[in-house]
Amino acid sequence: ESIKAMFYDSTDNAYKILELQKGATPQDIKKAYRRMAKKYHPDKVQHLGEEHQKGAEEKFRKVQEAYEQLQKELSF
Repeated sequence: ESIKAMFYDSTDNAYKILELQKGATPQDIKKAYRRMAKKYHPDKVQHLGEEHQKGAEEKFRKVQEAYEQLQKELSF
């Protein structure tokens, strides 16, 4: 669900990307961001080759964008 949300536009996508329910607290959002950033960090797949690293970079960028969007919306 998280990966699917990265490629479709919707107002709830930021929550889906971070695997959260709408209305999550800022603390929950920060925890989810850290968890997802670790999961999709490009350095984690560096040994698998350039193709996997590019995919991880794209997913990592989407996680960052989702987090920044929620930061702006919730002002934290």
